[in-house]
Parts: sequence; C-alpha cells; structure tokens
Amino acid sequence: MGPTGFALLRHVSYQYKHLSSPSTNKTRCLLLACCHRSGHSWQHRRSAGGGVEAALSQHIQDLSAPEKRLLNKLYEGLISGQRASLAESITLVETQHPRKKELSQVLLQRVLSYRKEQEQRNQGKPLAFRVGLSGPPGAGKSSFIEVLGKMLTGQGHKVSVLAVDPSSCTTGGSLMGDKTRMTELSRDMNAFIRPSPTSGTLGGVTRTTNEAIVLCEGAGYDIVLVETVGVGQSEFAVADMVDMFVLLIPPAGGDELQGIKRGIIEMADLVVVTKSDGDLLVPARRIHAEYTSALKLLRKKSMTWKPKVVRVSSQTGEGIPELWAKMESFRDKMLDSGDLQRHRRAQHKVWMWSLIQESVLQHFQNHPAVRGELPHLEDRVTRGDISPGLAADLLLKAFSSSSSSSS
Repeated sequence: MGPTGFALLRHVSYQYKHLSSPSTNKTRCLLLACCHRSGHSWQHRRSAGGGVEAALSQHIQDLSAPEKRLLNKLYEGLISGQRASLAESITLVETQHPRKKELSQVLLQRVLSYRKEQEQRNQGKPLAFRVGLSGPPGAGKSSFIEVLGKMLTGQGHKVSVLAVDPSSCTTGGSLMGDKTRMTELSRDMNAFIRPSPTSGTLGGVTRTTNEAIVLCEGAGYDIVLVETVGVGQSEFAVADMVDMFVLLIPPAGGDELQGIKRGIIEMADLVVVTKSDGDLLVPARRIHAEYTSALKLLRKKSMTWKPKVVRVSSQTGEGIPELWAKMESFRDKMLDSGDLQRHRRAQHKVWMWSLIQESVLQHFQNHPAVRGELPHLEDRVTRGDISPGLAADLLLKAFSSSSSSSS
C-alpha cells in the first residue's frame, strides 16, 4: 500500500468519529469505503512490525540501487550545506510523480531524524527561526526581505527565503520570480532563495512549503523566511508553518484598518509599516499610531508576547536593526517559555491532517466510479438540472457502492 492508502485509514478513524449530523451520512460512507479498501494492507503492516518504522523500512527495502544512490547523494550534500543539493531536494518534494513522492518522504524522514539529533544536543530547542512575511501588493515585501536578509548574512546567519508566487495558468510556473526582485540577496552565498508556484493551491501556500522548510533547516539555514502571495487565506496557512508571523503594511494606502481583515491583524506577532521615508514619512507615522492603538483592543495570541508595531525603510535601512532586535526578543521569550516548542508540535499535527485531507480528495477523484459519473453530473449541475448538493451525494453513493462491492 502506498502513502495515500496509509493516510486514508488515519483520516477515517478521526472523521468517522466526528461525523454525526444527517447531512454527513454520505461523507461517512466515503470514509468507510476508504477504510475497506485500505484496511487489509494496514493490518498487514501493523502486524509486520508496527507503525512508522515498519512503513519507512518497507520504503527503503523497495528502493532500487540507483534510487538509494540518489537519496544518499542528496542527503549528504544537503546536510553539508550544498545549495545545489538543497534545490534538487526541494524539486523532489514538489513533484507530482507517485514514485518520486515516496522517495521524497524517505529523504524527509532522514533529514527530520538528523535535525532532531541536533536539537537534542541544543537542550531540545529548535536551531532555526521560521518567520512568515505577508502583506498587500505594493507593501514592498521583496525589498524588505532583501535588506533584512543582507543584514542577517552580514551578521553570520544563513538565510533561506521561500517565496510562494502566483502561478501562470499557461506554464504552471511562478509569475513574479523573486530571484529577479532580490538580485543582491540571490548572489549572497549565505542566502538561498526559492520561488515556488502555488500551482492552484488554495491559500497561496504550496502543499510542499512545510517540506521545503524542513530541508532548508537540514541544510544549515538558521533563519527561514516564508513570503506569501498577499492578504487572504494564505496568511492562515502560513501561520501554521512558522514561529513568528509578520504583517507588512504600506503607508498612504487608504483606510488600512478597514481594508485588512481583523482576523489577519490578530494573527500578527509584529506589524511593520514599510516605506517610512521621504514624502511617506508622515502617513507612516500616522499608520504606526493607528495600529498601535488597534492592537491594544485585540485579543492576545500569547501570554508571553505582546504584538508590536515598527516603522522601517528598505531604501535607507532605517528601523531594520531595531526590527530584528524585536524579532530576536520574540524568539528568546517564546523559547524560554516553551511556547515555541509547543506551537511547533501543534503545527506538525495540522500539517499531517492537511496532507491527509488532500490525499482523501485525490483518492476520491481518481476512483473509476467517480470518474465515470463526474462529467455527466458536472454537465447537469452547470445546466441547472440538479443541485450541486444532490450531485455530490450521487458521486459519494457511486464511490461507496463500488468500494463496498469490491471489498
């Protein structure tokens, strides 16, 4: 059984227990059918040795000699800090090829084990600091990252930037190309910039961003910056991946407090007013005062840290050192209280369930009974002959009936 089947069964045990309303009966059938289709292999794997170790051991045994050589080459190059190996490893985890997906999971598990050993030698504290950066278009995110990144590499840090770009509908590649917008930082040997197309992913953060973060940390990068597309669902996705969430706001952009959702402001650990120079200095000061007052009225995310507002200028560099000092203060306080470690453990659980949900949906869409009915039902829905809800019920019924008969 591949990783999809393994994920499906775990999903079933949780979802079935929590689905109780009449409207979810069809979904319950889908989950039970998945259980029937995956149960035999899961029981076999459990009895053969149990748990993650048995699954990983099976993956390793199934590797061919060239695959083992490839993984060893990537792993050794990665932990020695070779940027080419890091780039190739991220490409591997981004692939949609089923076999390469399995290879990427073996590589990730090795990197996770290596990183865990390092953290144990560091008294259980993470060695890398993850920062999510977002803001509306025109906030100057790329310019800010370049100035901050150059300052950090100058201090001896290794900085990786995972810039999640909108995708081209034609080629599927990144539209904005952050390497072209961060020319100085991209030439720095202590920095690594990786633009990743969203490829239609809801929320603007790719499903493999978490994996890329792990790989960057395994390669020795102690600061990982994750830049998202803009203000929206992407902020909620990236907040489950990073230690600190930073919201960048440009001055003189209209009524900012109305234009940006309150929920996103509540998520921010730090609000940065950019372009605080020249003619924009006065409006930047006004926005700084407005956000400082607004944050006092919002519910705190943590008892350890009080969100702050700072002004910076990427053009002059003013405020950048003070900003980093506040970010370091956040990291130190969260580490000392244990909140950062607890937050990461909770993030791993969210990461797992998001992958499970994606796998369940993919399994459903690829089922022969569903593929056979889908074009006809989609056509009837678009014509208005039947409701989307009824069409969904019919697809779920086709899936569960076919799965039950085959089991």
